[in-house]
Amino acid sequence: MFIDEYIKETISTKEKILNNVFIKKTINDIVKKLVKAYKAGNKMIIAGNGGSAADSQHIACEMISKLNLNRKALNAHALNTNTSVITSIGNDFGFEYIFSRQIEAIGKSGDIFIALSTSGESINIINALIEAKKYNIITLSITGINNCQMDKISDYLIKIPSSETPIIQESQIMIGHIICSLVEQQLFCNG
Repeated sequence: MFIDEYIKETISTKEKILNNVFIKKTINDIVKKLVKAYKAGNKMIIAGNGGSAADSQHIACEMISKLNLNRKALNAHALNTNTSVITSIGNDFGFEYIFSRQIEAIGKSGDIFIALSTSGESINIINALIEAKKYNIITLSITGINNCQMDKISDYLIKIPSSETPIIQESQIMIGHIICSLVEQQLFCNG
């Protein structure tokens, strides 16, 4: 039955993440970088396409509003939310620049850019990663298991152990929630 198989695959993927020391280390490393960035007055920038755009917006929301703690708002920008900016850049320069132009406008050294792409081949995300490097912005890419262009140009990389788009996206939001929770704890409970 489809329902059972889908749930089993989701559980299997999350168990693989649970048992992957490298993924957990990468999450802890990026949390440390985000905490340091927020303490220095920097921000989180995040972007994705389609379902990953929705995940980007969701993660930014958790940082700005709250996840588990009533606390000060944290500066976070989901680059896929301003339709006027996106359509203007898309029309004037091309869809492949909708995120890199925004990083050019708001990015600064010490910021953290989280790039979500199930394929790891989205040209607008790749261009954003390249642009982030120009501003000394730390980058984390979260992609599916397949080798991709984003593997080579990211400071930090999490490879979700699946090639199924919906499973990858479910894991992206789980990791986003873990990152947000840990950032909240370290900024507002340990200090």
